Amino acid sequence: MTLAKIISMANVTTRLRFLAMERSLRATGCQLPLWVIPYDDRRFDLPQGSSWWEVDDIVRWLEVEAPHQHAKRVMRKYQCLTEANYQFVDADVIWLRNPEEVLSAVKGFVTSCGHWHNPSHTTTAESNEILRRRSTVWQARVFNSGQFACDQQLYSVSGLIQSASHSLHRTTCLEDPFHEQPGLNLLVFLSDVAVTNLTLPPYSMESTWAGDYDGTYKEYWKEQVRSPYLIHWAGVRMDLPRLIHELFARYLTPDERFEWNRAVKDFAARSKSNAGILTILRRLRRVWKAVGRELD
Repeated sequence: MTLAKIISMANVTTRLRFLAMERSLRATGCQLPLWVIPYDDRRFDLPQGSSWWEVDDIVRWLEVEAPHQHAKRVMRKYQCLTEANYQFVDADVIWLRNPEEVLSAVKGFVTSCGHWHNPSHTTTAESNEILRRRSTVWQARVFNSGQFACDQQLYSVSGLIQSASHSLHRTTCLEDPFHEQPGLNLLVFLSDVAVTNLTLPPYSMESTWAGDYDGTYKEYWKEQVRSPYLIHWAGVRMDLPRLIHELFARYLTPDERFEWNRAVKDFAARSKSNAGILTILRRLRRVWKAVGRELD
């Protein structure tokens, strides 16, 4: 695969994550243009070599057809499938090696995530049936929608809209209330493109997910050929200490670190408050059930 661009997604809320991702990319020696899908209208000034990227027909279609606000925003990632020779990453990624070099020897659709051993987050009941009918080893082809690459254009804009809007695919591709991951997995699966996961043999790359590194991480990366070329913080709480968080923090300026630490503390406080509310609701639920049994 010969990469022509890196694609990401961001808005002002993810600005610090994006800046760290971009700086780590340039630190590997990769100077490819960085296309940024706007999550919404809350944009910020991008660094040199980066530009905002929207496919208007896809954005308008999602605004009309996708009913859930957050999902219709992240579903803008679908527009990647209308391009070729790209690597997509979410903003919560840090690069360890130049993706141009790592991906030069592979073709087709490429990922390096571990969702093959945790496939439930990649399908819906609807899409699971489709995948199971086509392959008994479908789990080897699923992927995390926060990082993937492809050297082929899998769909035209109209073809993408038509496939995602199909009556058998709508629930997964348009009506999921939470995210775009099942929709992207289904669309890639339906394209019949060959899927390579670098964490599976013969590559057997160590995990690219920060959550797999509770303690030290460098001891797993003694062989460069099996070392991850990126680390992804999908769903990993940054307010809980992990050594691997240092890979992110090193790309922030002192002022940005202060801003980031304040945001992390605010997040931790909100999480604690929300946990307290959930505890109260669970207790009320138990009381309500007990009262119901007494009345019976």
